[in-house]
Amino acid sequence: QVQLVESGGGLVQAGGSLRLSCAASGRTFSTYAMGWFRQAPGKEREFVISSWADGSTYSSGSVKGRFTISRDNAKNTVYLQMNSLKSEDTAVYYCAKGSSSRSAWSEAAYDSWGQGTQVTVSS
Repeated sequence: QVQLVESGGGLVQAGGSLRLSCAASGRTFSTYAMGWFRQAPGKEREFVISSWADGSTYSSGSVKGRFTISRDNAKNTVYLQMNSLKSEDTAVYYCAKGSSSRSAWSEAAYDSWGQGTQVTVSS
């Protein structure tokens, strides 16, 4: 079982930036897709962005152009760079490991989850 540990959450003003990190255990990190999801208060968890093993990335429309995902396979770490943050980005952000090299938007395509990190954007 892969363990995922997120860090980097916090409080930021609207328009600001934040970078989240997710460190993964295991030696096959590079062969799997990695994704970020978020859950706002009173809402269901939603897909944010994913990175396939081949380097392709996919993002939801609500964060396109503002959020980017990157990964350092040597460090078994995936990052979420969030720019131009809005109050509606406030949520608990979860890192997830795909069950294959090409997992995208569906939660069912991910088999390991981190504990989540809170991001609060003040307006």
